[in-house]
Amino acid sequence: MAYSYEPHYFEDFEEGQTFESVGRTVTEADFVMHSALAGDWTELHTNKEYAEDSPFGERIAHGPMTFVQATGFVYRTGIVERTAFAFLGMNYMDLPNPVYIGDTLSLEIEVTEVEDTASRDDAGLVVLDTEMTNQDDTVVFQGDMKFLIKTAE
Repeated sequence: MAYSYEPHYFEDFEEGQTFESVGRTVTEADFVMHSALAGDWTELHTNKEYAEDSPFGERIAHGPMTFVQATGFVYRTGIVERTAFAFLGMNYMDLPNPVYIGDTLSLEIEVTEVEDTASRDDAGLVVLDTEMTNQDDTVVFQGDMKFLIKTAE
């Protein structure tokens, strides 16, 4: 499967279409930057000694950080570059397994809905069902992402 995609306008998306992101390794800096941005310095994410005594045995990523990684992968594919007017939300989001420092993540994307919007003639709704896995193919994130995508001019 190719890893480099062109921006897609609303008309370019078709239900059943799939895309795959490149991989990216989660670093200590990711944990620190997310904590600083969110103001969430929970010890399970930031205190190595504390986290070693947790059920996970080490620090794990914040749930919102995992979600942000997934949205970043969608943008990194290029398919919504300069064509997404808005991220409209999600119908569901699951975080079935933790993300650790050193995990290499990637995202699989499937277009599950393409719908004209009655309120706009310059954009339509595109729903992307996503699944993010680590290097061991363990699922760490699942969710659908709803975008308002620009129509071709």
